[in-house]
Amino acid sequence: MVGPFTFFDEMGAVELSPGQGVDVRPHPHIGLATVTYLFEGELLHRDSLGSHQLIRPGDINWMTAGRGIVHSERTPGDRKAAARLHGLQLWVALPQAYEETTPSFHHHPGETLPVRDSDGVHLRVLAGTAYGMTSPVEILSPLFYVEALMPAGRELALPPEYEERCIYVIEGAIHTGAEGAEAGRMLVFDPKTQVVLRAERASRIVLLGGAPLEGKRYIDWNFVSSSKEKIEQAKRDWKDGRFPKVPGDEVEFVPLPGSSS
Repeated sequence: MVGPFTFFDEMGAVELSPGQGVDVRPHPHIGLATVTYLFEGELLHRDSLGSHQLIRPGDINWMTAGRGIVHSERTPGDRKAAARLHGLQLWVALPQAYEETTPSFHHHPGETLPVRDSDGVHLRVLAGTAYGMTSPVEILSPLFYVEALMPAGRELALPPEYEERCIYVIEGAIHTGAEGAEAGRMLVFDPKTQVVLRAERASRIVLLGGAPLEGKRYIDWNFVSSSKEKIEQAKRDWKDGRFPKVPGDEVEFVPLPGSSS
């Protein structure tokens, strides 16, 4: 974990031929928030709360699972044309006091997220507070999640106020001291160290981190919790069909790994 961030997935970049699409069937979560952000393409989010939301590049989808939610993500439309998809989905573990909170979903259009240029670097705060800006996304623990577009030769200091910090390179190449990273690599930094990034060529990166959560977190399949017992109960509940259905996407589902159902 880096701060409360416990899972990081880069989706694509992938070319979808006519007739193809992404179909992430309904599946459950507990104890976390999913954070979806696209660079290219579109995804249709549905969940067991009845949410039906198209996410486009620049938007933030923040879904708090709390005590339990089910969602799906699919390529929208008739899929007759070729398309591209590229984005990130992160999981944010919840503080213990919120692990059993009521599930919720919030969509934030890209134009609502704060942006600024700093010495030639274009910054967008996707969640939390950094570089003098605060995202409208409601969070449950101190964190930051920032997209930065860095022209070649430009420099950017990491926010010093957070104990745990990392960067991930989407495009380009970054150096800091003797350490370098190209697309697809993450660098995790020691606490309380001064970090200045330099773009060796035009780069797109994300910066994230925050305050560590209290206690240990366990991850099993799509479940995150401070309690192994709660995860085992969630697994039984999913296998036995006790999670709610996703309106409009009730037929398909992702079986529990190792289960024949």
